[in-house]
Amino acid sequence: MRTDAEIKRDVEAELRWNPSIDSTDVAVAVKNGVVTLTGFTRSFSDKWEAERAAKHVAGVAGVANDIEVRLPSVDERPDPEIARDAVAALKNRLPMSAEHIQVTVKNGWVSLEGEVEWQYQRGSAEAAVRWVRGVKGVSNLVQVKPRAAASEIKQKIDEAFRRSAEVDANRVMVEAKGSEVVLKGTVRSWAERQEAERVAWAAPGVTKVDNRITISL
Repeated sequence: MRTDAEIKRDVEAELRWNPSIDSTDVAVAVKNGVVTLTGFTRSFSDKWEAERAAKHVAGVAGVANDIEVRLPSVDERPDPEIARDAVAALKNRLPMSAEHIQVTVKNGWVSLEGEVEWQYQRGSAEAAVRWVRGVKGVSNLVQVKPRAAASEIKQKIDEAFRRSAEVDANRVMVEAKGSEVVLKGTVRSWAERQEAERVAWAAPGVTKVDNRITISL
């Protein structure tokens, strides 16, 4: 088992290593493998990237992202301008399904609502608006419509795990209850746990993933 001090050291190093993150004002604390990020960044994308970087460090059991977004004055924008650019970003990223997603903006915080057929569309919608200048946060309330039987969902996920080079299919178990999926088992890192969840979400018809996988080094 890695110590909290070792994890803290590696998270800080990962933040410094990532060229897309300005981590100058980000502080890291670790307790029982759970990383807490505090301080502030100058964009929402930096906050998101900092969390993603922390999750890739071996031994991390969880991440609490308490970073505050403090935009430079040049990036402060009225909500209608942010909403306009967010809608344009959605249409560019998801030309076939953007019309099913509604955008609202309040004090720089973007909320996405609506229904799509695939989880990748839900994730892509959030990714599209995350980089819009002036965004301070994103609430992704888009729902995925169920499109397949539970047995088909389980089969698709099991097959995807067997194809994956990043997930040990022999250590992960899949249960499907309607359109909801439960993942159990053990993996070697937080990144592998997250990849297993990503694979499950990619199956058609999945509306919820309950990730109960534990990390065992």
